[in-house]
Amino acid sequence: MRSLLALPGLLLAVQAAHAARPMTTDDARLTDAGACQVESWVHLHGSQREIWALPACNPGGNFELTLGGALSYSGTRQERGAQVIQGKTLFKPLETNGYGIGLAAGYATQPGSANSGHPYFYVPVSFSLADDLAVIHTNLGYTRERENHENRLTWGLGSEIQLSAQNYLIAETYGQDKGSPFFQIGLRHWIVPNHVQIDTTVGSRFGQFSEERWISIGLRLISPTWF
Repeated sequence: MRSLLALPGLLLAVQAAHAARPMTTDDARLTDAGACQVESWVHLHGSQREIWALPACNPGGNFELTLGGALSYSGTRQERGAQVIQGKTLFKPLETNGYGIGLAAGYATQPGSANSGHPYFYVPVSFSLADDLAVIHTNLGYTRERENHENRLTWGLGSEIQLSAQNYLIAETYGQDKGSPFFQIGLRHWIVPNHVQIDTTVGSRFGQFSEERWISIGLRLISPTWF
């Protein structure tokens, strides 16, 4: 919710419709089997702000369903929100000092626009290094831009570096086959390991930091096994 379209708000929803917060580049992992989680965050971009919530569950063990969206505001005026639905599965789970690969597909709408639906899919591939002290994520996918009737390739390259038992550094870049790519950097902190996480990031588009800079602050809650 875990993306690679024209606006930062949707960029943080589509390919990230289930990346682990605060990343946009998705990972080859799923919510724990039989459990659910909610990823929520506030996205601040100039006078615009978006409040996102993406609940997800993995009842069967290898299929994760995400369904959520956002409230969008420009100044004090509420605009049309956004919706995301996504399914994700793994062909090979990520293992320590190994790799994982999966497939995700879904449909997302863009905050503030009535005609912005985008079907998409992508393949996340993750690599574990140094006993999980560093994990690299790559994404390659496709989306159909409904507004201008164009097909776009999407991509992402991200990393999570463990700084201590409960703290991680996040850095990534992502984009599509046209236009300048985006980047963001941030921190992830586990308040309760594997159950309650907070995070924050700052990001922008390369070459346009002042004009397109954003900040996000997030909360991730992971349930015990329910199913």
